[in-house]
Amino acid sequence: MRISKPSLSFWQIFNMNVGFLGIQYSFGLQQTAINPIFLFLGASEDMLPILNIAGPVTGLIVQPIIGALSDKTWSLKWGRRKPYFLIGALLGSICLFAFPHSPVLWFAVGLLWILDVGNNVAMEPYRAFVGDKLPEKQLSLGYQMQSLFCGLGTLLATGSILLFQYLFGEEADVAGTIPQWIYYSFYIGAILSLTTILWSVFKTAEIPPSDEELKEIYKIKQLSLLNKMAKPFIEISEAVKEMPKFMWKIGAVYLFQWYALFVYWQFSTPLFMKTMGYSISEAGSQSAAMSLTYNTTTMLIALILVPLTLKFGNKKMYAFSLFGTALALFCIPFITDPWLVTMPMILFGIGWAAMMGIPYTMVSKIVPQERRGVYMGILNMMIVIPMGIETLTFGPIYKYLLSDNAVFAMLFAGVFFAIAALLALRLNETLNTDK
Repeated sequence: MRISKPSLSFWQIFNMNVGFLGIQYSFGLQQTAINPIFLFLGASEDMLPILNIAGPVTGLIVQPIIGALSDKTWSLKWGRRKPYFLIGALLGSICLFAFPHSPVLWFAVGLLWILDVGNNVAMEPYRAFVGDKLPEKQLSLGYQMQSLFCGLGTLLATGSILLFQYLFGEEADVAGTIPQWIYYSFYIGAILSLTTILWSVFKTAEIPPSDEELKEIYKIKQLSLLNKMAKPFIEISEAVKEMPKFMWKIGAVYLFQWYALFVYWQFSTPLFMKTMGYSISEAGSQSAAMSLTYNTTTMLIALILVPLTLKFGNKKMYAFSLFGTALALFCIPFITDPWLVTMPMILFGIGWAAMMGIPYTMVSKIVPQERRGVYMGILNMMIVIPMGIETLTFGPIYKYLLSDNAVFAMLFAGVFFAIAALLALRLNETLNTDK
């Protein structure tokens, strides 16, 4: 059921999305610093995919369940989505503080699992939060604002890594030891994870559920503990059965898009160790510089995409951005100048801005209000399933088909982005009829 919602000012939309900064700073560290830490602690390159399986598994399990739970939650004091923001942020903050102190590889891998749980608990309700608050005409601005904070959060994470390495990173790499200059970026993340969420919690009021929704919430409260535990799984099952065709189509795009992204994040450091002869620290810094470039672009381009999607359509802009990302990955392995290699990342940044905003805008318009949380969780399942497939399959592909060659891994990711772009052209922009 659609309800009339008042339009919000630019700064109201800004404030409600500030919490996304802390979440994305944490994800930025995962993209840029986690794999180098695994290498520091003795992991081999072909182990990187399976060591990152925490993200796909926790996302697959946590996000749809949290989405279903938050749809049926209401507190006069804390609201519907906010309790999950806070729990996730607190858990993530503790893990970020502890992570650089990991003494051995298995400890770091275990912390990554807990960190991913915290991030996923906070992330999914945040997607639904924007849809809850904004009228349809402002959805694009709301989700592209999240894309802006996505770029800014990762920008700050990677920028801090480069800064602290420049200031304090004179020591040579020591096997089995995490350099101390990495610690400070994680400490900042621990603070941001909680403080930015608190900003949004206190600056933005949630819209109360309708009378019908309150009756449903009250009914659930009367259920036995066993039935309460089963309810989210029933909600997810029913939502999948009734899912609009558009979401199946975007699932096909996501299969190739997110598989490719995981390959890029895992193998950018090994790529620069091969193409530029860098040590782990140097290659990690180069990877961070790449991330700095594309996330700066994302931050600058995110809001510009709002009028562009209105003029050219979501489908065309999304497909164009994916083609640009493919082109970037085709170029990177053949550039050996550390300054020039950041140039293709401008295209990557435009793609990342589109990926983090446009699909959510499109989906939010077609799913029912009362099931927005669970459908956003299912959409995020479509992200983590290809990530899970990648973690299980790409290690053997890298070792046996790509000859342990990070150059081939990057080209492989570029091909998958090109396929995703072609599939994006199949998305029906007449969203209200594609069900």
